[in-house]
Amino acid sequence: MQNKPPNTDQTMPHYTMPMRGVILISGMMAVAWGAFFRWMGDPLLSWLAMTPGQTVPADATIYGSFVLIIGFLLFLSAFYPISWIYLTMLGIAGKLISAIWFVAYYVDILGWNKRTIFHLGFNELFWLIPLSYVLWKALQVKVYLQTYEE
Repeated sequence: MQNKPPNTDQTMPHYTMPMRGVILISGMMAVAWGAFFRWMGDPLLSWLAMTPGQTVPADATIYGSFVLIIGFLLFLSAFYPISWIYLTMLGIAGKLISAIWFVAYYVDILGWNKRTIFHLGFNELFWLIPLSYVLWKALQVKVYLQTYEE
């Protein structure tokens, strides 16, 4: 077996620890919000409503369970972000699906207000930007490692 010389290529892509931290934080936030929707759905939906305190005729159990699963997959993908790249892809797709689900189902009932816009913007849509960047860097590293092995 032949020893390969160390890689001195300056174009090697970098996947840094803060990128892993972005995945961990987004996963933990998704788990937290999923738990809020799952186990405190009625009070949370009442708080998110246009007029706080109104009774909201909607159930958030399934939505909360879905967001919990997506958050867990994102959190799990941070442990091996290059090998488990498909979990990051599922997490991004899940964030997009949960944002569409929230707009299609809950905003019609709750109305557009500062709280629903905050939830949709910061807890769902904002995380698509850093997660997409992290996924792009992970894909670059994966492709580089595959070409380096050949």
